[in-house]
Formats: sequence, structure tokens, C-alpha cells
Amino acid sequence: MSELSFMEKLLDGAEVEWKALEEVCDFKNGFAFKSSLFKESGLPIVRITNVDGKNINLSDVKYFDPSDYRENTASYKVCKGDILIAMSGATTGKIGFYSHENPAYLNQRVGKFLPKLETLNNRYLYHYLLSKVEKIYVIAGGGAQPNLSSSALMEKIKIPVPFPDNPAKSLEIQAEIVRILDTFTELTAELTAELSLRKKQYNHYRDQLLSFEEGEVEWKKLDEVSKKISSGGTPRTGISEYYDGSIPWLRTQEIDFREIWDTGVKITEAGLKNSSAKWIPENCVIVAMYGATVGKVGINKISMATNQACANIDLDDRVVNYRYVFHYLTSEYEYIKSLGTGSQTNINAQIVKSLKVPIPYANDPEKSLAEQARIVTILDKFDTLTTSISEGLPREIELRQKQYEYYRDLLLSFPKSEKRGSLI
Repeated sequence: MSELSFMEKLLDGAEVEWKALEEVCDFKNGFAFKSSLFKESGLPIVRITNVDGKNINLSDVKYFDPSDYRENTASYKVCKGDILIAMSGATTGKIGFYSHENPAYLNQRVGKFLPKLETLNNRYLYHYLLSKVEKIYVIAGGGAQPNLSSSALMEKIKIPVPFPDNPAKSLEIQAEIVRILDTFTELTAELTAELSLRKKQYNHYRDQLLSFEEGEVEWKKLDEVSKKISSGGTPRTGISEYYDGSIPWLRTQEIDFREIWDTGVKITEAGLKNSSAKWIPENCVIVAMYGATVGKVGINKISMATNQACANIDLDDRVVNYRYVFHYLTSEYEYIKSLGTGSQTNINAQIVKSLKVPIPYANDPEKSLAEQARIVTILDKFDTLTTSISEGLPREIELRQKQYEYYRDLLLSFPKSEKRGSLI
């Protein structure tokens, strides 16, 4: 019997009760750690930049030693198995599962769910919340810098509990759904680990090809080699006529060192007209200016609009190859991010315009473009291996992710009625 047939039989006629998150969970916001408390070692502090979907990423963390602080910080501790959520910035609404053996601490812009029902499987809750990321983002107000209210989250998101009057049966169903979905996530994790090794190889060759000796190139500001550098805007949230249209509208959380062929949110002509959002042509190099993704770079492969947190660089193709600029800015990610200011380390359009790129043979445009094209050809081969959604590992990961999302939505789309019926 196939997995699907088994689940159809298991769920056939299942009674479902929809419960608000506040009925099945408590919620805890993190702690406002002062920078003076940061240490070189200790327990890591989980920030919104570490909550990027699925397992919590503990790269680029600050540390904290609770023995240095008088207040009891035990309630802010995160342990293996905890479900976390980013509450503001570009990663708002993203869910993370803390799978590390050693504990950590939450900062104030990350929250954790505390299931309070013995009849709720923690991984079942995790998978369900993953399916609601876009809805949570809307609850947070959308826009360039959304902020999520814990009370709105706990009231508006509802969890389907199968067979609420039969705890044993309910947990059996939840466990089987978790087993199937975890199988897909484990396969994706293995592919992602291999992809990480490929990316290190790409970074090595990129840094070699884009390192120049004094006098080999002329450094020019992006403003000097562009037709136009602009930002976008956000249609007013809460006005239905502005959203669910046909115009792709890019947010910074969708910028991740790759080509952009579609967007998670679409706006209408009315939304475009009544905001600062505007069409940009294809093949702009786009730099994220706000929040958790600040400094990340992408290329839009279709015409689209963006929010105000995107710097959209329409390059002059008589001077520079847009993919050459993309690779160079990608190599400068850490530097660009370091230019940010404020609590969210934002940069602005003026900073982007002032960024310099190395132009080989600047006095001979034809020779310059030929050299840029040579470098691009080499780097694109590595880039295809690490970011292309049509070839290699990225394609396999994308297919696995779509397969996971298909089964997740199928298995968790309980009808809002007393009886379920067939999954087909």
C-alpha cells in the first residue's frame, strides 16, 4: 500500500476541530540582550537572521553567558525540539526548528511556541506552521519592515486537530503525517549539505578571478556605470484591491544570490498606481537594503515591481556586463552588509550608488566587455551548479521542496467541517 493510500484510509472520515494557536500553545518572546552582554563564547543568541526556515542556522551568532547577568534568563532559553518564529524584518513569519544539542537564548525579535496539549505532536505543529508563512507575513502587515504581534498571531492562525475526542487516534494520525513529511525534509537536508560544498568551490574561484592588482582596473561607482538606480514601494496593506493581482512584486527576503523568475506576492495595477512601486526592466542587479537580507544580491529575469527595501540597478550594457557586476557584488556581500547602520543594519540607495566596481581595460570598452564576459563565463558555470533551478543539485532540491510542499498541503488541508472524506 502506498503512503498516500495509507493516509487516505487513515484520514477517511476524520473529525477535525480547528483550534486557535492560543488554545494549543503558549508563546514566549525573547529577551532584549544589550550589546555589552555579548561574549566571544558561551551560549548562542538566536536572532531573526538565524531563522530562515526549517532548521535554525547558528552561523554568525553572538554569545551570552547567563552567569554574568543578575536577572533570571531561564525562560528565554531554547532547547532541542523548540519551534521558533521571526517576529520582524525581512524574515518575519519564517519558522525554525531548533535541532541543536546545546541550548541557546532568544533575542526579543524571535519568539517560541510552547505546546500545552498532550494531544499535539510538536513536529506536526511545526510542519503546519511552515505552510502558513505567507499568511503570517500578511498578518504582520507586509511591507518592507513588517512587525508581527504575538496576540494577532495566536488569535488568527488556527490548527487542525484530527479526532479531538480520541487522543490516541489523533496522535497516531499526526505521527504518520510527521513521518511522511520528515522523510522529504531529510532528503532535502542531504542535498543541501552537498550543495554547500559546491558553493565553497564557487566562492574560491570567484574570489581569485575578481582580485585585481593595483593599476589593472579602474574603479567606478555603480552610479557611473548605470542607466538608473531606483527603489520601489509598498501598496498600502489592508486594501484588498491592491493585492492578489498579476504584477510580480519583489520583497527583500526573496533576494538570495540567484536569478529571480517569480515572486511570492503579486499586486494589482491599482496597487502599483497608488504606491511608490514601479516597473523595472529585466536583468537589473538588485541589492537588498533592509533587514536580515541586507547586502544580498539578485537578478530579476522578468519585469517586475519591488518594495522600497530593494535597490534596483539598471546597468549600462555599453560599459558593464550585468552578470559581471552581479558576481562582483556577491563577492562583496560581507563588506556591503558592514556598511549598514541602526538596529537592523540598513543601508540606503546613496550607499549602493557609491559602491565601486573594478572595470578592466576601462579605456577600451570592447576589450573591457570581452574580459568581463570571459570572467562571467567561468563563474556562471560554477553559479549554475550552486544556484540554478533548472540544473544539478539546486533543481533536485527545488523538486524535493515542491514535493514536500505538495504532500504537506495535501495532508494538512483538512476541510473546515466535521467530516473529512477522501484526500483525492
